[in-house]
Amino acid sequence: MTAQLPYILITPARNESALIERVIESVTHQTVLPVRWVIVDDGSTDNTREIVNRYAEKYPWMEVLSLPERRDRSFAAKVFAFNAGYERVQHCAYEVIGNLDADVSFGPDYLEFLLTKFQNDTTLGVAGTIFREDGYTSEQHSFEGRNHVAGGCQLFRRRCFEEVGGFVANRAGGVDWIAVTTARMKGWKTEAFRERYFFHHRHLGTAERSAFAASFSYGEKDYYLGGHPIWELFRVAYRATKRPFLVEGLALALGYTSAAVRRIHRPVSDELLKFHRREQMGKLKVILKSLLSFKRIDSFDVVPQRGN
Repeated sequence: MTAQLPYILITPARNESALIERVIESVTHQTVLPVRWVIVDDGSTDNTREIVNRYAEKYPWMEVLSLPERRDRSFAAKVFAFNAGYERVQHCAYEVIGNLDADVSFGPDYLEFLLTKFQNDTTLGVAGTIFREDGYTSEQHSFEGRNHVAGGCQLFRRRCFEEVGGFVANRAGGVDWIAVTTARMKGWKTEAFRERYFFHHRHLGTAERSAFAASFSYGEKDYYLGGHPIWELFRVAYRATKRPFLVEGLALALGYTSAAVRRIHRPVSDELLKFHRREQMGKLKVILKSLLSFKRIDSFDVVPQRGN
């Protein structure tokens, strides 16, 4: 086996006792183990901490960091928890840093596969894979394309992570998207590879809320992350064709419209907003061209050059 780049993992976890053993079993059985894995117990009120401590006693490269109990569950809180874990690894020697959710699982060579991608391509800044849920796969059901790396498992080259400034603590979400898109804007390659996948054991965005509420929230997020209205129209139409028919598309449209009417704060810079919209319009052109020519497309990634 070729020597791999040393890597660390950070996992914020809050009330994940029902799922966290799956990700722990996945990591502890990897063909290439991390230098350090910090699991940040973010004020859990269940027995998450006890479960993780049991494993940490067995594996010296695992560490449990416990934060005080808090009331809310938000994306900003997740960033604060991640940053607390990040502080704990500053003394470590590593080349790749991973943001790993507590509700996923994957095969034993998953991380070795991604590390090899970094090793073979020095321009690769962020790497991940497609993901699956019950009845869903991001490879077939997502408009994002190959250059979007889902937040469930994101590996960053250390220099790239430092250049983008880590994660932005935005309460409403989009923290992983902002980091990955900023990386592309700064000239790094980002890719979700198709040869492997991770399984997400909780329906995306439904932690402590309904599927309708999750879709409404995604519509809001599409607005405040700078999504183009024309792109959103196609996204709504696409979601409306999926089960439950019309419901999630309607929720998505209501969320985007509501956010636009309220003119909620956008946490992205003007530069990032323009870059994002150029990418969306480029993707949309590819999608429409494929529909008109009746051709199947496996990827519609179009990365415009800065300044265009």
